[in-house]
Amino acid sequence: MTQSVAVTQSTDSLLMVRPCRFSPNPETAADNAFQARVDYAADALSAVARKEFDAAVQTLRAAGVNVHVFEDTAEPEKPDAVFPNNWISTHHDGRIALFPMYSALRRRERRHDIIGELRKHYRVTEVIDYSASEEKGCWLEGTGSLVLDHLNKIAYVSLSNRSDPKVMQRFAEDFNYEPVTFTSISDGQPIYHTNVMMCIGTAFALVGLEMIPSKAERQQVRARLERSGKDIVELSPYQITNFAGNAIELHDGHGEKLLVLSQRAIRALTEERRARLTRYVRLVPLELPTIELGGGSARCVIATIHLAPRL
Repeated sequence: MTQSVAVTQSTDSLLMVRPCRFSPNPETAADNAFQARVDYAADALSAVARKEFDAAVQTLRAAGVNVHVFEDTAEPEKPDAVFPNNWISTHHDGRIALFPMYSALRRRERRHDIIGELRKHYRVTEVIDYSASEEKGCWLEGTGSLVLDHLNKIAYVSLSNRSDPKVMQRFAEDFNYEPVTFTSISDGQPIYHTNVMMCIGTAFALVGLEMIPSKAERQQVRARLERSGKDIVELSPYQITNFAGNAIELHDGHGEKLLVLSQRAIRALTEERRARLTRYVRLVPLELPTIELGGGSARCVIATIHLAPRL
């Protein structure tokens, strides 16, 4: 029996990690312009983050999405555990990839019990672990670094401290993706993760092209998106800063396509852009103001599952 499942851009299954001790990670503040500095007590912040998380899960399930929830563990401390998409990705051919993380605190998030639980529900053929690259100071933070066009086998990567070209090349060769690399800038420094300035849907792409300072790279990204048939919905720096690019296309159990993004992101979009998106997807907003203090939004709290279910 084949271990692969039909290749689609979106999925109706995902995993999420319910935070235990949530707070903006001091080890990631220097290169994450989207992260906030806060003075709130960690216990109060964690309690509010859990409420936001629970409401998000409820919203996604009500929209027809299959959500596997895993509880974060109190020890060891993992302030970013709510963002699992950075350490794991799953693929249509049954493979799982584990990624090297910049922050030592974040390396604790890789959990083999979660992989074991996935094996109970889905057909997993192999686990490819890139985490040894951490010893060489080379990081590639999952689908934060890699915005994947599954249908056309293209990996878009905005190079930064968290998105190393050598590890990216290894992933591209192992999983047979064509890499499209560029540099995007926010507040004078490279954007830390590609998925805050870009989202690939089945028929469209949300992208902050004007944040790519190199004209040649900007044209390369635009041309590759056009050649793969995407309707390009450009986002302004203001919209990117408000997480409008940190969205993910899913579908419900009946195949209706959904675009999951935060309330803050929806507020930042113009009516024209919302109207264009609703040609392709139903917008599903999540209220995540506390979780967004950690520098990630709706896309970051979701690790999509592209594996074939066990029958």
